[in-house]
Amino acid sequence: MEVKDANSALLSNYEVFQLLTDLKEQRKESGKNKHSSGQQNLNTITYETLKYISKTPCRHQSPEIVREFLTAMKSHKLTKTGSGRSEPSRTATGRAEKLQLLNHRPMTAVEIQLMVEESEERLTEEQIEALLHTVTSILPAGPEAEQKRNPDNVTGDDEDAA
Repeated sequence: MEVKDANSALLSNYEVFQLLTDLKEQRKESGKNKHSSGQQNLNTITYETLKYISKTPCRHQSPEIVREFLTAMKSHKLTKTGSGRSEPSRTATGRAEKLQLLNHRPMTAVEIQLMVEESEERLTEEQIEALLHTVTSILPAGPEAEQKRNPDNVTGDDEDAA
């Protein structure tokens, strides 16, 4: 990914995950001193971010999957029309929404509605179903997502259901 304007770049969770993983590996190899206050803060931020982001769908993505998903998303019209916004604003909105879909891997129409601004006005039910099919067929599901989709795999984690 080429960053044209460093102050306005949008990164996917996968890109952040890869960047931090590479940074962590570089620091391991170089044996950097952990004693400076700034370095300790950076180590903490890196650790906490990796801990969180490792639990998201990006953990199971690859550059090829991201590229395939973004290519497939070109057929879905997510840029706003008729909203009185300028063209760059509409394009940025579509890009941000595609990034949300990539990062969160929605599996229901409700999740799509939460991620796509004004989806009721912009998308038909058929378009939402097509979008869901694209997301679920290209983006890999993590093990925890598969458990949610397969209620037969009862693990006893639903203690508060009683």
